[in-house]
Order: sequence, then structure tokens, then C-alpha cells
Amino acid sequence: MGLVAARVVLRTLTLIFAMGCAVSLGDSARSQTLKTVKERGELVCGVSQGVLGFSAQSADKMWTGIDADFCRALAAAIFDDPGKVAFVPLSAEDRFQALQSKSIDVLSRNSTWTMARETELGLLFAGVNFYDGQGFLVRHARKVTSALELTGAKICVQSSTTTELNLRDYFAANGMRYEAVPAATADEALAGYIAGRCDVLTTDASQLHGERLKTPRPDDHDILPEIISKEPLGPAVRQDDVQWFNIVKWVNFAMLHAEELGVSSETIDAALSSPKPEIKRLVGAEGNFGEQMGLTRDWAARIIRRVGNYAEVYDRNIGVKSKLGIPRGINQLWTSGGILYAPPIR
Repeated sequence: MGLVAARVVLRTLTLIFAMGCAVSLGDSARSQTLKTVKERGELVCGVSQGVLGFSAQSADKMWTGIDADFCRALAAAIFDDPGKVAFVPLSAEDRFQALQSKSIDVLSRNSTWTMARETELGLLFAGVNFYDGQGFLVRHARKVTSALELTGAKICVQSSTTTELNLRDYFAANGMRYEAVPAATADEALAGYIAGRCDVLTTDASQLHGERLKTPRPDDHDILPEIISKEPLGPAVRQDDVQWFNIVKWVNFAMLHAEELGVSSETIDAALSSPKPEIKRLVGAEGNFGEQMGLTRDWAARIIRRVGNYAEVYDRNIGVKSKLGIPRGINQLWTSGGILYAPPIR
């Protein structure tokens, strides 16, 4: 081999070695979150500062809501203990920075999945746990029956949210005037509405059901029929850990899949001995799907036993067993006329 050829071979081998190291280091870097969570002994989960039905503290300081329960489901999958969660309440303005800075492991805070939040902020939404849309709350005494009658109104809205942007777009599209009364938090927006500093309160329609309950006389307020936006809400993670993204995504899917298969916290023991292939894969009696993500074979069974399937979580927090009583609507499974759908575990 000549000198020139030898140098070419040496450079080629050096490049291959360097690329191999980079891939190895990259794979390691993308698999650190689960390791960190296990070593810490608890999941750090970002939630809201208080949205009824999604994440709010009760009088005894217990976090409740579908977003809080998602955090518990994730902890159950990892530790077999839904109590191993540190809840971090975050404002709308601070929530994404907290995730980016690794102050939290996952954001489960009624946040809307948008393109900009993935492309500009470097986040990934791991699915949808509630399909929502923006609405309006008004006093019954105003005798308003449609959002199209709100021209010239003062509207309380939380700043640094898609709600603020949707409000602007809706009024511009319909050639209507309005005066925004911005507030830093949802509580401040509601307080402004109750105090009469605005005529209308706008936020996600599901949240309006809870905000109305906080007013002195809930029956004095109406939620208008218009839904002016698409608000797919779900948990978000950083883009730096594919393993963690898969875990968070499939925890959400597992609860949907369990509801579809009729497996609940009350029937999980019977499901462990089910002969049905789909159920066997779900509960870990067949295959090693959990182990492929760095979890145990019974990862989904842990979730169902400790927290429940999607229907159980929905009903106790925002559905028929809650004060909110929000109908499932489009948040029914696809088999029941809704749009919730989980890819198969196989």
C-alpha cells in the first residue's frame, strides 16, 4: 500500500470511529431521563397553577385532575407507585422554559399542541389526552346567545397563551371590535371577570365549566355555543430523549387501549389471565414491549391497577362523577363515535 493510500485509509477509519462514537454518545444522551428519574426516586411533573378537572389542589393539598393523574400513571409505569410524583405548578408564561431547562421531566399542563411549540421551542407533544376548543363565558343578564354578538366587548384573557392569539384571529376574521383585558394567570382573568373589569371571559371550553363554578352564582353565567379553535391538549417533553418520548407517549396510549379492551382497575386481575392476544400484550403476559422502552413487562398493568384506564380518569375528574360533568363528546373512543384512538401494542 502506498503512502497516499495509507493516509486515505487512516482518515477513513478515523472518520468511521468518530462517527461511531458520536452515535454512541448521542444514543446515551437520548436515554438519560428515565435513568435520572429512577435515581432521583420520583418524577418531576409540571402542572397548572389550578385548573379544575385538569390539575388543581384540593383543600388537603392533594393534586387532582386528568393531567395530575397522567403524572401518576407515568410514575406507576416506572415505580409501580403513583405517589412518586413531585408536582410543580407553573404559569402559562413559565411552563415551556421549565421543560427546556430540565427543571421538570414532563409537562402535563393543559397545553395545546402546536407546530411552533415543536419547531421553535424544541419540544415534542406525546399525544392528546383531551380535545378541547376555546369558548366564551358571559353573564346571563347580558342576554347574549352567540359569540358573534360580542363586538365591542371587553374580554378577560390569559396572556402568553394560544387563547390570546385565537381571540385576535376570531374577531379579525368576523370584522368585530373588542378590548382585551390581559391577565397573567387564569385566576386573575377570572377575578377580573367577577369584578366586572370585563364583560366576557375566554379560555378553553372545558376550563370555563370549572371557572363558572368558582363564581358566586354559577347559574348567572352562560357558556356560549361557539367553539372558535382547535385545542388538542396533551403532555410534552424535550426533543433530546427518544426513549423518554416513547414512554410518555405509550403511557397515554395504554390508558386508551385499556378502555377500548374493557380493562379497568376493577378488572385488571381477571385481565392478567385473559386468553385474548390484545389483552395479553397490554398487561405483559405476552411479548416484551415494556422492556423495549426500559420498563417492566407489566408497565401497563401497573398504570391500570394504580390509576385506571382513560374512562376512569376522565369520569372522576371532569366527567359524570365530577362536579364539572362535561360530556365525553369527541373525547369518546373511536369505537363510540369519538376521535380518541390508540395505535396497537404489538
